[in-house]
Amino acid sequence: MSGAILPKGKITMLINIEHLYKYFNGEPLLKDISFTLNENETVGIVGKNGCGKSTLLKIILGELDYDKSPTGEGSMTVRDCAVGFLAQNTGLDSQATVIEEMTAAFSKLADIKKRMDELTEKMSACVGDELEFAASEYSQLSSYFELHDGYNFDFKIKQILNGMGFSDLSYDREISSLSGGEKTRLALAKLLLEQPELLILDEPTNHLDFKTLIWLEGYLKNYRGAIIIVSHDRYFLDKLCSRICDIENGYLTSYRGNYTEYARLKEAANIRHLREYEAQQRQIAQLEDYIARNKVRASTAKMAKSREKQLDKIEVIDRPQNFDTPPKIKLDYTIEPTKDIVRVVGCPLAVGEGDERKTLIESLDLHVRRGEHVALIGDNGAGKTSVLKLIQGIIPKESGNILWGNNVKFAYFDQEHAQLNPHDTAIEAVSRRFPQMTDGEIRKALASVLFRGEDVFKPISVLSGGERAKLCFAIMALTHANFLILDEPTNHIDLHTKEVLEDALKDFGGTMLLVSHDRYLLNKTATRIIEISGGTVRSFDGGFDAYIAAVSEEEKAEQEREAAEKRRRDEEAAASRSREQYRGKQQRAEAAKRRQRVKELEDEIERLESLIAQLEEEISDPATAADFELMNEKCNQLEKTRADVDKLTDEWAELSE
Repeated sequence: MSGAILPKGKITMLINIEHLYKYFNGEPLLKDISFTLNENETVGIVGKNGCGKSTLLKIILGELDYDKSPTGEGSMTVRDCAVGFLAQNTGLDSQATVIEEMTAAFSKLADIKKRMDELTEKMSACVGDELEFAASEYSQLSSYFELHDGYNFDFKIKQILNGMGFSDLSYDREISSLSGGEKTRLALAKLLLEQPELLILDEPTNHLDFKTLIWLEGYLKNYRGAIIIVSHDRYFLDKLCSRICDIENGYLTSYRGNYTEYARLKEAANIRHLREYEAQQRQIAQLEDYIARNKVRASTAKMAKSREKQLDKIEVIDRPQNFDTPPKIKLDYTIEPTKDIVRVVGCPLAVGEGDERKTLIESLDLHVRRGEHVALIGDNGAGKTSVLKLIQGIIPKESGNILWGNNVKFAYFDQEHAQLNPHDTAIEAVSRRFPQMTDGEIRKALASVLFRGEDVFKPISVLSGGERAKLCFAIMALTHANFLILDEPTNHIDLHTKEVLEDALKDFGGTMLLVSHDRYLLNKTATRIIEISGGTVRSFDGGFDAYIAAVSEEEKAEQEREAAEKRRRDEEAAASRSREQYRGKQQRAEAAKRRQRVKELEDEIERLESLIAQLEEEISDPATAADFELMNEKCNQLEKTRADVDKLTDEWAELSE
């Protein structure tokens, strides 16, 4: 539906949904949804898997019909505009090359450029009316081309491809040869090039490394259009969104602010809802008790009847829905270690054996101090997990030293949960490690991470990834270690458990060495970031935000250094050209002066040779020969003139070379 032209400065609404429902098999998935989206607004949609996020996107895109409310209400208006949609884990599938597919986003501009080139060639060969018509068409096309920044589309393609992690070497690869993750990244790159007025992204951060994520966040911050983001990446939502829409139990609630503000407001709303519910339940219980005690007594029956009417008028508050009772994770330690927890000095880090052996870090130096929460980050395959295993001796060191402090007691969370025996039950997994604990104590520990009743007898082999992770957290808590080594602890766990774990790690007074791709976790819990990249190890104080700021400053300083170096080279080149120009001008002046002098010499030599001829004739005259003094004067003059000619001739010869 096309939108009317609005007064200047008025906000344009792209989407307006009111009282929308969506039923599946007679049951409502979405209930009474109202949602608006304005131009240039970035909104995040969050909620549990299966809550209806993707369904709402499909309704907005027109791929699914919506239902009206039981009273017949329900409407949706979407302004007529260009819409770009990146579905979850879907990418391009084409026989074209990467660069060909990206250029297709500018197909109209590419066609115009081709026609402009044809007209340029045509105008060089035609005359008269034909030339005039060609020039007129070229002028119109050129205006459109410039208006739509056509001269920069090659630059835009390279900028976005490089930002999305595609090097120049991959431009000529066929899309069909790319991995699934690469195809998804390329699909997103093409969407960004097309620059639709409304960009809808369903889990866009899948398959992106830190560097690409940071670039994408920077690009989307300055995107000229509206964006709807469905994502579990809380850091991504934090950086981009000005509003979060939460779908819970079928209802959509809108919160102003980014993800962190949404989490704070939602928690406050939940606490308020719970208190209001509990207060009302106490009021209802008191009224019901009064009615029950006084209804049968004649003296108080009238008052009881009044209380019944009061009870009937109460608008009952719904009981708060607790979909996932969050686990309880408390991490503490009993022994205080020395100041230096562990120090790695000059240890090479390699993986594989024989011909497959690959050195990741030539010489690793790492120092973890008491109380630090250190996070290791880097691309997949950089060696982060291997560093954790090297420190513990799981990977034997080849040389160098690993020095542990006194009284250090560590606990290791392995992302593969390899320390769990798949044949054990949950209660057996704890009992084997803590044989002194009673069954009651073990059950209490397991109940804190939501293993209750018969769940404690489930074999580990049938547990989900999230359940195995929570079992590992329970064991870690019972260890009372003062040094936690954690490898991707938030993989596979639900949002509630993530939040509980984050709070537990943040409040942990001991030392921590963490590997994670969860930037929200890193930002909340880390006090130092160690980056592993290309075999080098660099340390940055602070959390993930501080790391990004430091890296940005480094990049800015490097850009300034490169710019200064370019300015220096340009200035040197300009000075060199100026010197060359000066030398050229000086040489031309000297050449002109030489030519002038040669001409003067030739004229003077010609005059003197004429004088010599005249003197020779005069000396040959008998009258001169009879006069001794005159003869002597003429001979001296002749000799001097000949000497002058010889001197001038030598100068002429030298200048003429």
